[in-house]
Amino acid sequence: MSPEAQGAVRAAYLRALEAVRLGRLQSAEQQLRAIQRTFPGEINSLHLLGVTLLSQGKLAAALEMLEHVVANSPRFAHAQVDLARAYRQCGRLEAARVQLSRLLQERPSLEPAWLAYGDVLVDLGRTADARFAFEQARRLDPHRQRIEQATTALAGGDYRSSEEIFREVLKRDAGHLAALAGLAAVAIRAGNTRDAERLLTHARSRCAHHPLVRRAWGHSLLAAERLAEAETAFRELLTFEPHNPLNWSALGSVYIKLLRQEEALAAYEQAAHLDPSQASFRLAIGHINKTLGRRAQCESAYRECLRLDRKYAEAYWCLADLKNYVFSDAELASMQDLLASAAATDPAQLHFAIGRALEQRARYAEAFSHYAEGNALRRRTAPFSSASFEGKSRRVAACYTREFFRARAAAGHTDPAPIFIVGLPRSGSTLVEQILASHSQVEGTMELHNILAMVRELDHLDADRDGYPERVCALTSAELTGLGRRYSEETRAVRSGKPRFIDKMPNNFSHIGLIHAILPNARIIDVRRHPMDACFSNFKQYFANGQSFSYDLEDLGRYYRSYLALMDHWDEVLPGKVMHLQYEQLIDDPQGTIARLLEHCGLEFEPATLSFHENRRAVRTASAEQVRQPLYASGVGYWKRFAPQLAPLRASLGDCLERFAAWE
Repeated sequence: MSPEAQGAVRAAYLRALEAVRLGRLQSAEQQLRAIQRTFPGEINSLHLLGVTLLSQGKLAAALEMLEHVVANSPRFAHAQVDLARAYRQCGRLEAARVQLSRLLQERPSLEPAWLAYGDVLVDLGRTADARFAFEQARRLDPHRQRIEQATTALAGGDYRSSEEIFREVLKRDAGHLAALAGLAAVAIRAGNTRDAERLLTHARSRCAHHPLVRRAWGHSLLAAERLAEAETAFRELLTFEPHNPLNWSALGSVYIKLLRQEEALAAYEQAAHLDPSQASFRLAIGHINKTLGRRAQCESAYRECLRLDRKYAEAYWCLADLKNYVFSDAELASMQDLLASAAATDPAQLHFAIGRALEQRARYAEAFSHYAEGNALRRRTAPFSSASFEGKSRRVAACYTREFFRARAAAGHTDPAPIFIVGLPRSGSTLVEQILASHSQVEGTMELHNILAMVRELDHLDADRDGYPERVCALTSAELTGLGRRYSEETRAVRSGKPRFIDKMPNNFSHIGLIHAILPNARIIDVRRHPMDACFSNFKQYFANGQSFSYDLEDLGRYYRSYLALMDHWDEVLPGKVMHLQYEQLIDDPQGTIARLLEHCGLEFEPATLSFHENRRAVRTASAEQVRQPLYASGVGYWKRFAPQLAPLRASLGDCLERFAAWE
């Protein structure tokens, strides 16, 4: 072959290789077949063609081609690995094992061979040998040091740096398992489960049983709310790695979302048993006991976190978040000393906890200064643009018009089961949920992310990831009905069979139009609290994620006004669809307000709804302790203790406060 011909083959091969890397397998196959027509038997393109066919599931053709490559180039080690992979996918496990065993005797430092060998050994039930094979592959990874750096950055919340390193590794090795799994983890944290699934599908095609990939796959299913599949994935992983505490904690996370709290507790207890030094496992145990109403065990678990790591600020915040936990003077001094030492794992959480302790002592100005500092720290890591949110809200209103709903009157899944509770966090939605969940026909679940996941998917249909709400206008009636049916099917995993159930995701107030379009028979309740109380309660709450509007007083005021404007829009285009329940009115007239609530939901009155605090169900919000008490009025007008500090909030709320004058 002349140098010019060699150059042409090389260029064509690289184009095909890039197509494979991008997942354009049919295009790659066409390019590689073109090379073979011009240069029959060219070994590299023939090998890549075999791999491409294997990736497309064309097993017979792939096997024939790879056997030909190995027969003609018996020293072509990577072709031997891919031939073994083809044998495995064809069910010829012993042939694959023999092929790889022989290769590894000759080339014991060949990392891809160990990965393929691990897969085969898992299929043969030789899990201990498979674990050894996968560990050998990890040790031999030429990118091991960079992967460890990226993993450390990811664990520390430096997602940008970790993503850059993972992408750098993938430029050198497009099928690198740890890089694909790491990049998928970054995508999950950004809410992009589709990208995560795409990355992990590629990784699984390279190595089906690697525990790192299987664990990442389980987390992607969990993030996508595919809970039954996630449970199966982690249970299968535990048969392979029963002594890995990360697998038990992952399974515990699934059980929490499935509302199977006792099983979640058992899973986290097993994780803590396997790794007693890990404070985060004890923290989860505390959270689950809080959900179950086991106050003593909850506090004990949080204190155990501090015994394991005295710098663990989150444990202090979790004690504060019990709302009625009173910090001792010694505990306050410990928190202040830790803050002064600059050694806390998360100074923002410590500021919020100290603020709560000072508030308990009526030292309101000092408490507010800590809340303000904690919020300032949070705002740096979770920035929020009021202008962007306001613009998005205007687009939502412009999309969901009377004409939109008239044109789609016959669309949507007719399931009458869902009851959506929306509004601002800390406005009484958990209380309303507890009242409804005390009815024999209604099941309380939690803040479900299914609607938000659909919105994210619609957003990501556009290249700039801002396709919602306009993408909804392009959906057919059948597609809208399909989304409603999907919601009902996805949420079935967290329901036990009662006729009605509650979705208490407060942020769904932005998506009432979508909810009505896909679930026209759903009932919706908007729980409102006086804006000053509601916004200040958000300001002094440390949110793990998702409520970044709450870290600035001006942002809070603008957000609340946008919320009111959207609710007014829904009243205009969907009159009577939403019941507005005023928290203060519920406190003043519980019987009358509850009667109206039940009527709106199409439910008969039951006395248990008045004694909701006796309901011992699991509650998974910051208000878990509060809703297990009878109604109390001490929270009404509480903001006035901080009136001087809240002047910027009052100014930001502006004239919308006039609408709530009766509840001052």
